[in-house]
Amino acid sequence: MGKNLVIVESPAKAKTIEKFLGSEYSVKSCFGHIRDLSKNNLSIDIDKGFEPEYEIPPEKRKVITELKKALKDAEVVWLATDEDREGEAISWHLVQALNIDQGNARRIVFHEITKPAILEAIKNPRQIDNHLVDAQQARRVLDRLVGYEVSPILWRKIKPALSAGRVQSVAVRLIVEREEEIRSFRAESSFRITGLFRVAGQKEDVTLEAELAKRLKTREEATAFLEKCIGAEFQVSGVETKPARKSPAPPFTTSTLQQEASRKLGFSVAKTMMVAQQLYESGRITYMRTDSVHLSNLALATAKKVIAEKYGDNYIKTRQFTTRSKSAQEAHEAIRPTYLEQEMVTGDASQKRLYDLIWKRTIASQMSEAILEKTVAEISQSNSPELFIARGEVLRFEGFLKVYLESTDEEEGDTGSKMLPPLKQGDRLMRQLIRATERFSQSPARYTEASLVKKLEELGIGRPSTYAPIISTIQKREYAEKKDKEGSVRNYTQITLEGNRMDSEVKQERTGYEKGKLFPTDIGTVVNSFLMKYFENIMDYHFTAAVEKEFDEIAGGRKAWRDMIRSFYTPFHQKVKETMSVSGKQSGERLLGTDPVSGKKVYAKIGRYGPIVQIGESEGNEKPRFAGLQKGQSIEEISLGQALALFNLPRKAGSYEDAEITVAIGRFGPYVRHQGQFYSLGKQDDPYTISEERAIEIIEQKRKKDQERTIRQFEGEPPISILKGKYGPYISSGGKNYRIPKGSDPEGMTREECLDIISRGSKRKK
Repeated sequence: MGKNLVIVESPAKAKTIEKFLGSEYSVKSCFGHIRDLSKNNLSIDIDKGFEPEYEIPPEKRKVITELKKALKDAEVVWLATDEDREGEAISWHLVQALNIDQGNARRIVFHEITKPAILEAIKNPRQIDNHLVDAQQARRVLDRLVGYEVSPILWRKIKPALSAGRVQSVAVRLIVEREEEIRSFRAESSFRITGLFRVAGQKEDVTLEAELAKRLKTREEATAFLEKCIGAEFQVSGVETKPARKSPAPPFTTSTLQQEASRKLGFSVAKTMMVAQQLYESGRITYMRTDSVHLSNLALATAKKVIAEKYGDNYIKTRQFTTRSKSAQEAHEAIRPTYLEQEMVTGDASQKRLYDLIWKRTIASQMSEAILEKTVAEISQSNSPELFIARGEVLRFEGFLKVYLESTDEEEGDTGSKMLPPLKQGDRLMRQLIRATERFSQSPARYTEASLVKKLEELGIGRPSTYAPIISTIQKREYAEKKDKEGSVRNYTQITLEGNRMDSEVKQERTGYEKGKLFPTDIGTVVNSFLMKYFENIMDYHFTAAVEKEFDEIAGGRKAWRDMIRSFYTPFHQKVKETMSVSGKQSGERLLGTDPVSGKKVYAKIGRYGPIVQIGESEGNEKPRFAGLQKGQSIEEISLGQALALFNLPRKAGSYEDAEITVAIGRFGPYVRHQGQFYSLGKQDDPYTISEERAIEIIEQKRKKDQERTIRQFEGEPPISILKGKYGPYISSGGKNYRIPKGSDPEGMTREECLDIISRGSKRKK
């Protein structure tokens, strides 16, 4: 054991750092946070100035024991947790939980895990920054107070097991409001006029494509314009050619990395952060939680050298980007490769792809602008004052585009730039084809995970370390879900003028298709409505952003964290008491119409266990009838007919082996029931129309699958099965599973041996 004990957050990081330090250093991992507020109670003493009451979770007790053992032989403890507020707090908790002598403790930080960075950090230790710790404590305490006091109101007023959060609820609000915009949107059509021309005197195959400078609102206007074009003469009335430059995007921050990895690689926000952390801990990239676009002088010099060697001196343009965000937490660097000379790294496919993206973005940021030549030609016609516009673009020098081009969230249409033939003012043009195509205005786009992060960042809500947890939480809580939307087929009109003949035809296009977008759930919508009504201040975007700025002030030592919490809590707690005393429930109830059979009203609303439809109300001894919504149905959109159809289940689908087959929908989706056994329906099966033949097929398929995975079965009480599982053979009995000890032969086991394993397994669980 060395005389120096280095404590880091993860085993992977420990392994990498250990390679750089000599035998005098022992590197151990604390596996993240080692103390936290209790999960079972508030754990904040409000009367003692909001004093947090931390505890060591059971799963961390072994880690603490091992670290205490390592401490006995250490003369100096190096706290090498991450360089942000979260990392600072972990170091502080380690000192508290392990009773580390402050005189023996050294706090070191680095934003890349390389030998020079680690050795430089060892040369420049510091004390724990209590202001950063206070900022993290303030965030933790405030979020606990909001969650702990608002969640019980949601349980009472809406349904059990709901939760509220200061930032998660605001993120849900963004998704719900975007959905409301989409629902209220009404598409308007207009006609886009495009023309294909040939320049008189030039080759037959040289054509010029142009578009009318404005859209025409109606079919009649479009037809009238095309009629004017029949005898018209066309000529180039003006040509403007000017140089243009395109500059590269800055290196990655946490937010921009999440956005680009989503657009270019299809990664979720959580996956991007997981892979980035793996790259950081193995020493491949700099720290992945940052809102800085700054690059070190060493990185700038290395980039210059790499670009000169790979592409030539004319591709170099060294630039230092400045961080626009006023709320940047600490003076981090942007996310970049630690060794820019390494264009590729070893690792799994995800690590290679994300590293490639980071390398290209970093290198491109230090390359020359792309030089373009843009040409705009105006085309006039003798029968109308309206102008056609032709645009062309020629890439004269590719610069950074040789390596990388940033993507955008906008839906991309036909944006490819075309080269124009040689043109000059006065050139006569021969009309070949003019076409009017009906186009529809686009509704606002639903958020992707990455575009939601971008919006939160624009509003000043959240920080680099919080984006991924926010996105994960709102989906885990089932307030929003990520899914695809198939879209629908829409008719549009196209009118074509060729020669003197005009033809009109109706065509079809697919519209509304979306992939990987965030949709609010019914629960999310109702919870948002409730919180907007009773807790408008914590749902306010400006308030949430202002709280983030206060955390920054605490981190800078300009504000006391307890004062900040007190000024928030006093009016907030009063509002909680007032809201708890309001009578009635919030269910998002929507009247759909009247049941034609019973004459009773039909509602869609949130019930105790989720979205339901209801026929009738409680009157005397009469109880209302309920049915759960199917997956994909929403209380906001379900029709009366769809709601009434839900009451057709359970239904008899036929019989098999002298027993009835029934179809119903349960907690885990639609199923077939036969002889007391349950068989899940496939995605393609509709529980309302499934036939007897298909139901029997599902039963037989499940039986065959079960038979194939059965190794042995023992009759008697209790019945016991030895089955093949994903991780090897196991024993199943009484609805519980038991692991078979290594070295046992499942095929040769007796009933008595199985009972012995079950007995030992049951005792261990108790």
